[in-house]
Amino acid sequence: MDKTIENIWKEGFINAEEISAPKINNLYNQKSIHIIDKIKRMNKINLIAIAIGAPIFVVITYFMHIQIIGIMVFIILYAILYANRNLMKGFNSIDKGENSYEYLNSFNNWLKLQLVLNRKLAGYYYPALFLAVVIGLWFSPGIQMLFQEILSKPNEIYLLGDFPILWTIPVIVISIGLAFVGGRLYDFDVRLVYGPIYKKLDDIITDMEELRK
Repeated sequence: MDKTIENIWKEGFINAEEISAPKINNLYNQKSIHIIDKIKRMNKINLIAIAIGAPIFVVITYFMHIQIIGIMVFIILYAILYANRNLMKGFNSIDKGENSYEYLNSFNNWLKLQLVLNRKLAGYYYPALFLAVVIGLWFSPGIQMLFQEILSKPNEIYLLGDFPILWTIPVIVISIGLAFVGGRLYDFDVRLVYGPIYKKLDDIITDMEELRK
């Protein structure tokens, strides 16, 4: 018999002989369905927001005459989108196991792997986003006028040619710092948005494990 998700939920997370309360079994099946659907839905909404928001940001920055920032941020965000869409494809290959308990555990393992990979990516895209803003501002007309005024005054800035080399030091330091703390920033974002729903997932698995003893 094919292991469709519907059949797995019907089988329950434990064998019939291991529990004498079918209502409890059904309750946790329903909770499992709800929690997985909600996490999938939240991830999908997040990816859609990136897909729609990135082009809008390009348009906004165009009218603000800082379109370089918009283009660079667009490229970075779509790289993140591409990576996460590929990760989402892995959901279809999750081992469904023999029952909903095993399937929920497989889903949890897949989710943790996704978080680990995104945490690693954060060490790259946080500094990349920062540099995109810095470079975009450097080439914007308003900032160029400001620097022309500053550069016309002696002894106020150290130059390498016409480039303010001294000012690049904090930019480099901040970029390196973001590379090191990017994972922690990602963890903070995840806790802020997904924290409660991930805790519910852990609680359901814990309850199922207690009932299996």
